[in-house]
Amino acid sequence: MARSTPPPLAFLLKHPAHLIACGFGSGLSPWAPGTVGTLFALFSYPLLRPWFDDLGFALFLLVGYVGGVLACQRTGQALGEPDHGSIVWDEIVPFWFVLFMAPEGWLWSLTAFCLFRFFDITKPPPVCHFDRIKNGFGVMTDDVFAAVYAVQCLALLKFVLS
Repeated sequence: MARSTPPPLAFLLKHPAHLIACGFGSGLSPWAPGTVGTLFALFSYPLLRPWFDDLGFALFLLVGYVGGVLACQRTGQALGEPDHGSIVWDEIVPFWFVLFMAPEGWLWSLTAFCLFRFFDITKPPPVCHFDRIKNGFGVMTDDVFAAVYAVQCLALLKFVLS
């Protein structure tokens, strides 16, 4: 992920895509914006989840992904950098998916957070292949695969512990 100077707060208000792509401001953190975006997802998930049944939340995630491709594309173009560090929607939606699939409980959520950040940072294949696609699709999709790895590890961990 690119290490870039965050845009000014006023940038978020220039277009709704910027507000979304920058995680409602969480991506403006000068320190580890991807981690801050993931923390935004961690703390916003319990507020969002009760509003949806399982199918509704799955559809919400799908809309968040497709909308994220568009928002990240537009915001990356406006910033002159397709995967600008302040773009964190690609962490938020995939991590909501991880939390959706994870067993309930704060310890599972903490483990999910650590696993997701590990795979997002280390980018094992095919994550690294999508990371090379410098558009909204590539920005969003590499984190989807990081989320899939995290979910698989959580499932394995749950199986081993039960």
